[in-house]
Order: sequence, then structure tokens, then C-alpha cells
Amino acid sequence: MDTACESVEQVSGEVVSVAHALSLPAESYGNDPDIEMAWAIRAMQHAEVYYKLISSVDPQFLKLTQVDDQIYSEFRENFEKLRVDVLDPEELKSESAKEKWRPFCLKFEGIVEDYNYGTLLRLDCSQGYTEENTIFAPRIQFFAIEIARNREGYNKAVSISIQDKEGEKGADNKEEEAEKGADSGGEKEEGVNREK
Repeated sequence: MDTACESVEQVSGEVVSVAHALSLPAESYGNDPDIEMAWAIRAMQHAEVYYKLISSVDPQFLKLTQVDDQIYSEFRENFEKLRVDVLDPEELKSESAKEKWRPFCLKFEGIVEDYNYGTLLRLDCSQGYTEENTIFAPRIQFFAIEIARNREGYNKAVSISIQDKEGEKGADNKEEEAEKGADSGGEKEEGVNREK
């Protein structure tokens, strides 16, 4: 019993420690692997939650922040020709792209919580989060692109794909149940016939 309590206290202490560490400014750290791992875990959890969300509802009606309208209008004003369905990493990460993105991102400092927090972003919005299809981006960049994808209908492919897969599974299950029902019904009939 004492060992269990000590373990819970140790885990609780570690969680509080990690939470505290994540709240400190990035400049406080060098390349601490524990901190990098905590950031990566949090980013992956965010990605999983977001993907489940756009898989289960029509993304066109999804609201990601209190200021979606402002983010979207500013984004399309500054990046009107940026293709959001399949992203080119150069349009996000090159030096010239960073020069254009920096003022956009800074507009949301104090407006969007953790606006510069590292987040995972899918390159091809019709695909899931895989190593090949994912890059690291600031949270406001993620919001801008995903809000555009949702409003412009690109993320609908995800919810349709998931619903189609579930429909296939449901149809397969119904066929299996029908076959089992027919089998069990046949056995009952045979049993009844035998008793006669």
C-alpha cells in the first residue's frame, strides 16, 4: 500500500514538474531531451484530438477559436494564393516564407492563447498524421491553415473517408450477423425437425 501511494505521489510530482516546465519560456532551456519529449507528446495528443474531431463532424461548421473569423480573414488577406489542401513545406519554412509568416503570427500574440506553441500540421489534408505527412508549425499557423481547410471544404475528405470506412465495417458486421442468424435459425429448425 505504501509503495502504491509513493508511486502516485511520484507520478503526480512528475506531472506537476512537467506542467511547470512547459509553462516556462522556451529561452529557459537548451536542448533538454525531457522537455522536447514533453512538447512532442503534447503536440501529438493535440493532433490526435483534432483528427478525431474532423473525422466525426462536418469540419465546415467547426469553430477552433473564439476569433476564427479574424484569423481566416487575416490569413486569406496575407496568403490569398496559398494552397491549403496540399502544403508545400517551402511556403511555410523557407526564409522568405518565415519573413511573411512572422508578422501574421505576431498579430495574434495576446489574442490566441499559446499562439506560438509548437503544433503538428498535416501537409496533405486528405491524409492523417504520419511521419511523411506532418511538419511542426506554430499554433497560429496551424489554426490559420486548418480554419481555411475547414471553411473551404478540404477537410471534408477526412470525415467522408472515415464515415465510408465505418459504413463498410457496419455493412460487413450486418452481413456477418445475417449469416449467423441464418445459421442459428437453420440449426433451430433442424433441432425442431429432429424432435418431431
